[in-house]
Amino acid sequence: MRIRSSFILFLLLSGAAAAQEEAVDSISVSPSVKEEVEQLKMHNESVNEILLEMKSYIDLSRKLKFSGYMQTQFQATNGTGNGAYPIGGFSGGAFPANVGSRFQVRRGRLKVQYENDITFSQYVLQVDVTQNGLGIKDAYINLKDPWTRDWNLRMGVFDRPFGFEVAYSSNMRETPERSRLAQTLFPGERELGAMIEFQPEFEPWSNYNLKLGLFNGVLPNGNENDSRKDLIGRAGVIVPFEEANAAVDGGVSFYYGSVRNTSKFLSTMNGSRFTVDSALTNNGRSSPRQYVGADLQIIYDIPDIGGISLRGEYITGRQPGTAAANTFYNPSAAGTPLYERRFSGYYVSLLQNIGTRHQLLVRYDVLDPNTDVEGSGIGAAGSATTVGDIAYATIGLGYLFHLDENVKFTLYHEMPVNETVNASAAGALAPYTADVKDDVFTFRIQYRFPY
Repeated sequence: MRIRSSFILFLLLSGAAAAQEEAVDSISVSPSVKEEVEQLKMHNESVNEILLEMKSYIDLSRKLKFSGYMQTQFQATNGTGNGAYPIGGFSGGAFPANVGSRFQVRRGRLKVQYENDITFSQYVLQVDVTQNGLGIKDAYINLKDPWTRDWNLRMGVFDRPFGFEVAYSSNMRETPERSRLAQTLFPGERELGAMIEFQPEFEPWSNYNLKLGLFNGVLPNGNENDSRKDLIGRAGVIVPFEEANAAVDGGVSFYYGSVRNTSKFLSTMNGSRFTVDSALTNNGRSSPRQYVGADLQIIYDIPDIGGISLRGEYITGRQPGTAAANTFYNPSAAGTPLYERRFSGYYVSLLQNIGTRHQLLVRYDVLDPNTDVEGSGIGAAGSATTVGDIAYATIGLGYLFHLDENVKFTLYHEMPVNETVNASAAGALAPYTADVKDDVFTFRIQYRFPY
């Protein structure tokens, strides 16, 4: 009887379990529940896809950076404006004839930078938009060695590694333009080539910096015209004096390059006058373009007033050019005679911060494009000298006001003084028998946005 009762109980329990399982199956196979489960799965998958896409955008925004600035300005000159001599050529471009004032969009920069943290690589592209059109300022790739992180390789269009002022950004610089010296030797600042930079991160060598680059030597918008390259380098050091709230930054630079002559005429200085060599072998011959320079910046924080900085740079060397100019020359046209000159120049600037918003500035810069001839010898009979041999000394006075981190106002008055040429000089030299009127006043508003 006990066995039979247990068997009956087993059958009853088995039937109940089977009935419950059938009930569950009937629920699980319900079409409406199945659809809801599938929709829930699809929703979760779409959310995951959105999250992955958002993550990719976040990663991209972290690596991709934008910056830019715009400089709009009003300028006026005390010159005659009749075209007898150029005014403002080193103040943002020469004034047109019969023009004594003007508005300009001096710079309109937009910079795109992408950094890959894994490979320590960098892509940089910067364009400049003004009333004259669109131009490329920077276009280069930078690679940092992933082992020591002390070495950089850069290739493309970028600032020449010479001195301090050439690479000092225009949105940070206190003067509206670089010195006459820098603009003459390094117009546009940039060049097309490659550079190796050594910037160690380990002490005590982290304050030292070495740059060495090889460039076409024809400016970034020119095509190479020979197989020779220009070698440029700078060695620099920063010495901090933290207890004194001061620092000293200095360096030495060199430029070793050449310019190809496209004619048989080569003029060199013999005493205080040019002599012409017309040998056929001069056509295609290269003349040396060689500079050496030194720069120094001293910074001190005056308590309760603000930081004060004293900057200076001196450059001397040999510069091939044309009869009318000693500026950086790219022989793009055949048959232009080449002129070799020795030059020297320097600038000194003193900047005083008053609080965090105000700055006062004094700058003095000198350029002698031909150190072999004095003013009285320029324009003398038989000297073959021109306006390209006139020396200038320029005094600049400025005031800057920082409205906020984006907006900066600049008031700057520059007063160039030319050396007076021979009293008998005629033609283009005639106005320079006295100091010409070519002061330029600049009122500038700058707006910049950081990364």
